[in-house]
Amino acid sequence: MTDQSAPLAASRRDLILDALARAGAVRVSQLTEDLGVAAVTLRRDLQQLEEEGLLMRVHGGAVPPPGGVVARRPSPDRASAASIGVLVPSLDFYWPQVVRSLEGAAREHGASILLRGTSYDMQDERPVLERMVEAGDLAGLVVAPNTDTEYAQDVIAWLTSSGIPFVLAEREAVSRPDGAPVESVTTDHALGAVLAARHLAQLGHRKVGLLISRNSPTSRKIIAGWTAACRELELTPAEHVERILPDRGAPGFSKGVDEMLDSVLKAGVTALLVHSDREAMAIVDLVLSRGLSVPGDLSVVAYDDEFAELFTPALTGVAPPRAAIGRAALELLFARIADPSRPVHRVTLSPALNVRASTGAPA
Repeated sequence: MTDQSAPLAASRRDLILDALARAGAVRVSQLTEDLGVAAVTLRRDLQQLEEEGLLMRVHGGAVPPPGGVVARRPSPDRASAASIGVLVPSLDFYWPQVVRSLEGAAREHGASILLRGTSYDMQDERPVLERMVEAGDLAGLVVAPNTDTEYAQDVIAWLTSSGIPFVLAEREAVSRPDGAPVESVTTDHALGAVLAARHLAQLGHRKVGLLISRNSPTSRKIIAGWTAACRELELTPAEHVERILPDRGAPGFSKGVDEMLDSVLKAGVTALLVHSDREAMAIVDLVLSRGLSVPGDLSVVAYDDEFAELFTPALTGVAPPRAAIGRAALELLFARIADPSRPVHRVTLSPALNVRASTGAPA
């Protein structure tokens, strides 16, 4: 993924030279912000461009060589008109930041995005994928299919047999009949749950609970990480609370959450990890409406950190690296396009815990 011969790296160096031609100088700090890559990567880019005689490095950046610099443009063989198909299960929650990072990385490469949003309830994405392929000459696909349906394996088989390079985003799968894994970029959601449990344990909580919004691949990873962490930290050995919340759009949501909170408080739980932000906010609203306090009577950690910071009180949140997921998926895809024979890569990125006002020591 950091191979300097990869197409994305070559495109990035073209963008550096474009900026140098326009501004007369470039700074690593600004390039880091503009291109969304690490400073160490940009320094390697500048070193290579200096070795090619295309610029001169100075402290913190670079200036043109004595003869001046001419901005380079991606050559036709780097698929400047390439179109990348992107299929995600939602365009209004979790996925917008992933998609924006995909679009930004595609622009850097001179490619465009053909975006389609489906639904978490869609059983079979093959018709949508077929229409995407028919709509244009796709160089590759980044796909987040539903992996819990009876058609899930058929979708993977279709992708594998299509001959189009593809990468799964926030999904893992194998191709049948050999069971070989397919290329993917995922968040280590189990680690996210571990980070939350450790934070609560460090604050002094011993009875903690987990509430999840749906039975999904993400939820199952959260449950696995949470269960292992609680066992390791000796949390809630006899009063473990783990519940699946009612669907937020269902008529019985408020009543179900109310009953859930009754059982949580009856068990003496002092802290909760809640997946996702919306459900965490509903829990906090209900706690406050009962005259209780957050975090005084109940600490709450939201999983996803989509807009947890905007709530009052600002919610401590586990934040999957959504932007990095999109960029890493596209880097993998371009590397696969450039070298179809390379080994299958399965990249796992770590989430972060952002501590805010909704967690504190138990009363």
